[in-house]
Amino acid sequence: MTLIIVTATRDSQENFELNSALAPSLAAVHQLTPLRLRLFGENQLPLSHCYNQAIEEANADDVLMFVHDDVRLDDWMIGWRLQEALLHFDVVGVAGNRRRQAEQIIWTVLPHTQEWDRAELSGAVRHGQTGSQSVTYFGQTPSQVMLLDGVLIAARAGKLHEHDVRFDTRFDFHFYDLDFCRSAIQGGLKIGTWPLAITHTSKGGFGSPDWHRNANEYLKKWGS
Repeated sequence: MTLIIVTATRDSQENFELNSALAPSLAAVHQLTPLRLRLFGENQLPLSHCYNQAIEEANADDVLMFVHDDVRLDDWMIGWRLQEALLHFDVVGVAGNRRRQAEQIIWTVLPHTQEWDRAELSGAVRHGQTGSQSVTYFGQTPSQVMLLDGVLIAARAGKLHEHDVRFDTRFDFHFYDLDFCRSAIQGGLKIGTWPLAITHTSKGGFGSPDWHRNANEYLKKWGS
């Protein structure tokens, strides 16, 4: 098995290696797990396009980890943990929701409210820069879920090939994750959370014009 870290950045490869949260955290992981970085540098394409290209390039036994460049992998045994996780689930993430409701466009939040769906959430993520970090605990993990946060999603390439599951390129940076989860389940795959230690060093783009555009496209595609 080779663990392929798939990430996209607007930076050059040189600046990614110097400035990203992800790059310096790979060395410790690589000491224990055969690892290859699939970097889409100076990227202007949708994340889903980059991720699909990595799926097509991968061998069946490869484990693909789709992860944002502003994530630090705090768990240097993450390769081993993913091997264990993928014995239980076909698609794995760090946080998600055990259920999906009609017109739900944020995985943590009940539709048409600002209220978290706390009883159904799973996983944990640390947020923030060095010196101002805090862990958000969503709920018990491991757990089978219906929706995953796209900050980190992993799967064995062969499973995605076999079930013809891909990311939808109409979603650029928002909603590709929720859409992928629904496509995976529709394709017969089982998804779940697993305890993997990461830090997300920046905030998402909730509420931006691009976010709303993708939300409308997501609801249009799935009907609810």
